[in-house]
Amino acid sequence: MSQHQAAEHVQVELDGAVAIVTMAKPPHNLLNGTFIEDLLEAFEGAVESDARAILLRSSMKHFSAGADVDGFGSDGRDGASATEVLDRLAAIPLPTIAAVHGLALGGGFEIALACDFIMASSSSRLGLVETSIGLMPLLGGVQRVVERAGTARGKEIAMFGRRHDPELLERWGVINVVVADDALDEASRSWAQQLAAGPTVAYAAIKELALIASNTGVRAADQAQESAAQKVWASEDLQRGLESFSESGPGTAIFQGT
Repeated sequence: MSQHQAAEHVQVELDGAVAIVTMAKPPHNLLNGTFIEDLLEAFEGAVESDARAILLRSSMKHFSAGADVDGFGSDGRDGASATEVLDRLAAIPLPTIAAVHGLALGGGFEIALACDFIMASSSSRLGLVETSIGLMPLLGGVQRVVERAGTARGKEIAMFGRRHDPELLERWGVINVVVADDALDEASRSWAQQLAAGPTVAYAAIKELALIASNTGVRAADQAQESAAQKVWASEDLQRGLESFSESGPGTAIFQGT
């Protein structure tokens, strides 16, 4: 396992083919433009390394208690625009998992929502709480809870500004799975390792089609499917998978990520 300091408050370690990105900004990982840029660079750096999956976690008491509101101007701008941040996160071709403990509120919840998967500990609390100060979510939170839970539930999450228990959000389809507090680290690493051992090219194509479907509809994704599939057909992993299936049946392929 190799480790390096990506930035002052972001550590990155490579555990096999998993890039573990750890937020470590005392006291509660409050987000500002510099911190978000450091997270983006850690994710993008993982893509350029040998990583095949990214696990986002926190070493603080909370995943992230929200935005550092003292660092925002009257127009809410601090650093890159929200559109740029979300576009850069969406462009990450690797599977991404957010492992949430403690609080994930406001922008902290939105960072988790920008990942492919959210795993949460049972005592965690997650919510879009911006309306409690007269604000609205500014980092794509409204759109992403609506996408995951439907319009009515998404409005409920964004407008009431509650701190939700993770079991409720799992039932609503907002997060993927809830685990015991003491199981979060092992379970999230296990998910990341399983994804890192999978067919990386196929995963990238799946992410591409899912993004198109989300942004412009199923018909647009249908039209893009053949092009996306061409990259998969050309991958060495598909050939490994086909040969393994022929020789020993399904589920026995060892993928290399190429």
